[in-house]
Amino acid sequence: MSPDPTPDWLDRLTKAVLEPDAQAAFGTVIAPGPDARHSAVLVLFGQGPEGPDVLLTERASTLRSHAGQVAFPGGRMDPDDADPAATALREAQEEAGVDPAGVSVRAECAELFLHVTNFRVTPVIGWWHDPSPLRPGDPAEVERVVRVPLAELLDPANRFTVAFRDRRAGPGFQASGLFIWGFTAGVLSWMLRLAGLERPWDGTRILQVPEQQVRVAARQELRRDLSEQQGLSPDEVDAP
Repeated sequence: MSPDPTPDWLDRLTKAVLEPDAQAAFGTVIAPGPDARHSAVLVLFGQGPEGPDVLLTERASTLRSHAGQVAFPGGRMDPDDADPAATALREAQEEAGVDPAGVSVRAECAELFLHVTNFRVTPVIGWWHDPSPLRPGDPAEVERVVRVPLAELLDPANRFTVAFRDRRAGPGFQASGLFIWGFTAGVLSWMLRLAGLERPWDGTRILQVPEQQVRVAARQELRRDLSEQQGLSPDEVDAP
């Protein structure tokens, strides 16, 4: 039996992300170095009980990297992974219980370089034509898995500009009890716009990153600074 047809907005999105200038919103003057690590994330859309939604995870607050932050399922590419889509599907199965057989891969986006973490990230767009029950993976890594309705993300009342350490840090969302910012919010904002779903919202409304995430981010930044001074990798450095 063939999967159900995908919605028109998803067709628009998967076509748009393959356009040569689609990545303009993520332009950067910093090029990845030879030691940049390859990774992939799964941006998994589906039809949930409250309409179209997207799968997000909340990372455990005890992690040394991106602790407490909201993310797409994903991670580093393994040598056995055939391509970024294989990485994204494997990680989604490990982190959220997603059965790869129930997912139609629609597009692999252009690679994005996150210089702070030295990762080259490929967002992979998927359609969840046969959803499996949510099953958070290792509790030491994943605290919560949520299908967030797009209606909540598109509500202008749930959108704002994020401030981190008195600096503007891109778009943000509050939805399904999650505070979404950083890379995840940037990709979501970009994709909702390309899909033709975005509604006008007040970009002058500014919310601060929650204090817990600020403390975690500050600790990570200190660890990076110390690692540069000591010639070690960030994971080899303990920061208070």
